Amino acid sequence: MNDDRTIYTGKATPDAAADRGWLLGHFKEPGDPRHSEDVEIKWGVHPKGEARERWVTGERRTALQVLISGRFRLEFPGRTVVLAEQGDYVVWGRGVDHSWYAEEDTVVLTVRWPSVPGYRAEGPAEGQACDDAHESGQRSRNAAIVSTEV
Repeated sequence: MNDDRTIYTGKATPDAAADRGWLLGHFKEPGDPRHSEDVEIKWGVHPKGEARERWVTGERRTALQVLISGRFRLEFPGRTVVLAEQGDYVVWGRGVDHSWYAEEDTVVLTVRWPSVPGYRAEGPAEGQACDDAHESGQRSRNAAIVSTEV
């Protein structure tokens, strides 16, 4: 039996903007069809020049990232991957450290599994640029890549 509590429709851009980019995961309220402890889905909108402030280390999830538009660079230890054409994607597993940089205005779809509580970082101090988008979904102001070396 379907009712309004078991089906959710929306639009990725406004829904994502309302919840730090996240469309689905453990952080949605139980009872919401978008609540899942198995998987997380994010609609990431990143302006040109936005960069992750710090690397993700000790990753406990597997991730798939698909380029919707723009150009997005992912940094891994000893390897750089550039998503340059719509549909380009990368998958990385548990334990793989990573960071990223938006070379152009970019939209990426990120799927992570499982949906693990405890990855949300606290927001930046007032006026401080911080982007922990994969962990907190927050946007940085005036973020810039510090180094292009891996």
